[in-house]
Amino acid sequence: MLMLMVAMIATAKDIKTVIFTTTPQMHCANCEAQVKNNLRFAKGVKEIKTSVEEQKVYVTYDAQKTNEKNLQKAFEKFGYKAEKTTKEAKIPVHENEECQFM
Repeated sequence: MLMLMVAMIATAKDIKTVIFTTTPQMHCANCEAQVKNNLRFAKGVKEIKTSVEEQKVYVTYDAQKTNEKNLQKAFEKFGYKAEKTTKEAKIPVHENEECQFM
C-alpha cells in the first residue's frame, strides 16, 4: 500500500491552465488553426482551446515541463505576441486589423 501511494505521488502531474489574448488578434477559423497547429508542439502543452469571439486562447499545460513565460515565447515563434488575461476580461476587437490567413 505504501509503495502504491509513493508511486502515485511520484507520477502526480501539476496541470494548469492559462488564458492568453494575442496580437495580432484571431479573426477566423484559419487564425485559430494557426495558433492551435503551432502551439501544440510546445513542450508540456496538453490542450488548446481558442475563441475568436472572446479573443482568448486557453492553454492547459504540465507545469513540470513548461511555464507561462515559455508558452508566451512559443507564440512568438509563429508571429504572435501573447499576453496573459483572465476569464472575466473583455478583450476589445481591433477593428482596423486584417486577417493574414484569408
